Parts: sequence; C-alpha cells; structure tokens
Amino acid sequence: MCYACYVGSVETLSHRELRNRSGEVLRAVEAGESFTITNDGVPVARLVPVSDPTPDLRCVRPARRQGGFSDLPRVTVDEPVERALDALRGERL
Repeated sequence: MCYACYVGSVETLSHRELRNRSGEVLRAVEAGESFTITNDGVPVARLVPVSDPTPDLRCVRPARRQGGFSDLPRVTVDEPVERALDALRGERL
C-alpha cells in the first residue's frame, strides 16, 4: 500500500494559507491529517503528525553559530550615548 493511500488524501496549502490558518491546520495535524505546503505552487514541505511527541527535537541538529558577533571586542564609550545621538541628530538639521 502506498503512503498516500495509507494516510488518505493530503491537502495542499500555500505558505500564506498556512500562516493565516496556522491554528486550524495544527489542530488538524494533531488529529492525524497531513498537509503539503507550497511556495509559489511548488511543494516545499510536508506537515505530518509526529509519531512520538516525546523526543526533544532540539537534539536532532545543533544550532549553527553565525555572525561571530560574540567574538567582537567590547567597546566602552567615554560620553553618554544620548549626547552622541544628539550630535548626530544635529548634523541632519
């Protein structure tokens, strides 16, 4: 038996429909329904019920560290930030 026959008909939703009806769609998924999500008519994802809701999904793939902002050196400012902002605002007048 094929997967589509097993789960029944799979409704297709655009990402906009998913955004606008997210609560309704998630309740349907919780009840066992499945959805194919499209972007500009192209299928990009499947939204299906989890078989075992207990595992911690954060353990599947660790987050990537991007930007490297934490590696930047800390800078201390001698004057209050308000004074610097006032000076910048004055340049625009």
